[in-house]
Amino acid sequence: MELLPSAWVADISTVASVFDRIDVVRAPHVQGLRKLVQSDEVVLEARDIRKAFDTNTVLNGMSLRVERGELVSIIGPSGCGKSTFLRCLNLLEIPDGGQVRIEDVLVSRAGGERWTRADEKQAHLLRAHVGMVFQSFNLFPHYTVLQNAMLAPRVVRHVTSEAARETASQLLEKVGLGHMTDRYPQTLSGGQQQRAAIARALAMKPAVMLYDEPTSALDPEVSEEVLNVMRALDDDGMTQIVVTHDMRFARAASDRVLFVEGGVIVEAGPPEHIFSDPVDPRTRRFLRTIL
Repeated sequence: MELLPSAWVADISTVASVFDRIDVVRAPHVQGLRKLVQSDEVVLEARDIRKAFDTNTVLNGMSLRVERGELVSIIGPSGCGKSTFLRCLNLLEIPDGGQVRIEDVLVSRAGGERWTRADEKQAHLLRAHVGMVFQSFNLFPHYTVLQNAMLAPRVVRHVTSEAARETASQLLEKVGLGHMTDRYPQTLSGGQQQRAAIARALAMKPAVMLYDEPTSALDPEVSEEVLNVMRALDDDGMTQIVVTHDMRFARAASDRVLFVEGGVIVEAGPPEHIFSDPVDPRTRRFLRTIL
């Protein structure tokens, strides 16, 4: 496979570094068993994240700590700031204020500060620990599924072609696409493309996976293919943060659920608390309209 021109490397580095078994609800004893082996090590921490677009304040001091191996779902009405917060976590959207730490990389912002070249270098280091999956699949159409999964490790991490191919093949097998490695994205269904996008993100060996409405463009049956991959990754101990409108997935698969409204985290807790006994009236009102 031929590498891309050097002029494209910076764009691919950004894409690369920000890059679902049977449908059953996880039984309580299985979820409890996973928690027994889950680390209490904080892998991601965001403090007082603020973001405004012109005069519209979108995020008003949101904070979050995520332990290694957790699956955290973020729910809330459209326009509440969920996706903006997710994008701030890997600095695709630059926050106006606050701190983001992933692994040992910290990026801090104070109100009014200019974003400098040094800031961007630090952000690049942080993004190297993050895989991101978007609503749209963002696969390179002129590359096969295998080549898509191989590209970022080769360009960004300078992994050999043989090593990149081996890792990509293993990951595509893991997401159920081992028999489609030579297919091009346009020949795949939406669910297959999204699973390929997950494999591509995993190829960079991230510490955290971020998903922005990964099934919103898919019909329910196809959505299950993607959600099952995410459940399997959770069982493997991958740290995942998911912005979703799929309340069934959030309830069955999450370790914690955050309800966001008006740019703040209104309520957070285990899914049995959020969905069965929410405290805040705003959470109750939202769930009444969507469930």
